[in-house]
Amino acid sequence: MAKKLKLVLLIAIIFLAGTISGFIITAQLRLANLEGKESKPYFVEGDSGTLESPFVQVAEIATPAVVNISTERVVKFTTNPFFDENDPFFEQFRKYFDIPIPSIPREYKSTSLGSGFIFQRDGDKYYILTNNHVIKNADKIIVKLNDGTTITGDNVKVVGTDNSTDLAVLSIKTKKDLPVLKFGDSDKIRVGDWAIAVGNPFGLEGTLTVGVISAKGRSGIPLPEGPVYENFIQTDAAINPGNSGGPLLNIRGEVIGINTAITSPSGAYAGVGFAIPINTAKFVVEQILKKGKVTRGYIGIYPQEMTADLAKTYNLDKVYGVLVARVIKDSPAEKAGLKEGDVILKFNGKEVTNVENFRLMVAHTQPGEVVTLEVVSENGERKTLKVKVGEYPEQNPKEEQVDTTRTEEEKGPEANWLGMTVISTELARQYNLYSGNEKGVVVKEVEPGSVADFAGITRGDLIQKIGNYEIKDISDFVKASKTYKNASGPLRFKILRNGMPIYIAVTIR
Repeated sequence: MAKKLKLVLLIAIIFLAGTISGFIITAQLRLANLEGKESKPYFVEGDSGTLESPFVQVAEIATPAVVNISTERVVKFTTNPFFDENDPFFEQFRKYFDIPIPSIPREYKSTSLGSGFIFQRDGDKYYILTNNHVIKNADKIIVKLNDGTTITGDNVKVVGTDNSTDLAVLSIKTKKDLPVLKFGDSDKIRVGDWAIAVGNPFGLEGTLTVGVISAKGRSGIPLPEGPVYENFIQTDAAINPGNSGGPLLNIRGEVIGINTAITSPSGAYAGVGFAIPINTAKFVVEQILKKGKVTRGYIGIYPQEMTADLAKTYNLDKVYGVLVARVIKDSPAEKAGLKEGDVILKFNGKEVTNVENFRLMVAHTQPGEVVTLEVVSENGERKTLKVKVGEYPEQNPKEEQVDTTRTEEEKGPEANWLGMTVISTELARQYNLYSGNEKGVVVKEVEPGSVADFAGITRGDLIQKIGNYEIKDISDFVKASKTYKNASGPLRFKILRNGMPIYIAVTIR
């Protein structure tokens, strides 16, 4: 019995020693992995000596500077006291008797709710940044401070608005000593960083929600206001109706974005919110405060996104730059020698990543400034161009007028290549496939699953260039097909689709 007891004790001691050794080894491994790295606690010590979330400090910094913005707009309309104007009988009655039907003028008050934040002080005047759609077309703007004070009437002014970015600057006058939020640097944020939204969702004032930066550089978001320049920060911090115009903050309490929109099937928070980067807002705010409006640079081209296959046709080692699909007549780009088919790789020494990035680079350049473009042409030649940036016109510039004088073109038979059938523009008009005056061949049909189909060529496309061949008629198309029938890499097609030029890379085999 004593022997058995000794054996049990020995086994227990060995097990205990192994467990302790395991903990020590594990701890040593963890320490080794963390060696040289700064420890970042999830909690900080508060004034009372207790541990508290770091978001408490952000809330204390930001919440007093966030305001509630409500607007009122009087909508006027007329109504008929006797008939429903949508009733077909009403229309027949009016036509038959040919007499005016009396209508009564009416009006109703439309209201909206949003957020904003104080970013600058000038004596007893404070400047507030918000979304343009929050105050657009408002007859009355009411700003409610965090302490409940309401400011309206002559004490609230619209300093300037910018529909292209959906931003607006307001000013308020008050004797109160109000806090001001600092701008951060949205170029330095990373996916995974903390993102803190403060605003008035559903009118619930001073609401703070926490998430992370989910993505950067989002564009093509289907928004009702449709800002021209989209480079949104995406976050999963809860953003709801009423949050628009409020700040998106980093963990230091600095503004990194302006909460603007959400994507949701229900209209409420679904984990996908969007904010305008504060660096975009800085450009807008600076100009509004100086001159009450925003002016942007303009060079006069229609840029197109590059693809992996298009990049290969220009012998680029990666996908970057923008392809010049069209150059506007008499524009700064045309005067500088930029050509259709050129690819702009760098703008003033900075690499161009995509169309939205390029458009922002141009827009943020002051008119009159001379910039350097690094370009590769269709024949692979690298060149540097100097462009004197113009001012972006208030309305889109007119496109170059097409010369309507035409020479007799070949009316040859159909031609087939890569699974597509093309015909002359003359025949295409008879098929109601084409109504323009540009030269080329028109795609009559595309075989499903063919090379042409896979490349994205569609019925009605006007093919104007294949590789180095200008395509004016069927004979040019046939020559190009024979020349490139054994091409091993992607082949560049220039196509006119719905009046707009695009470039497509087609992999022959």
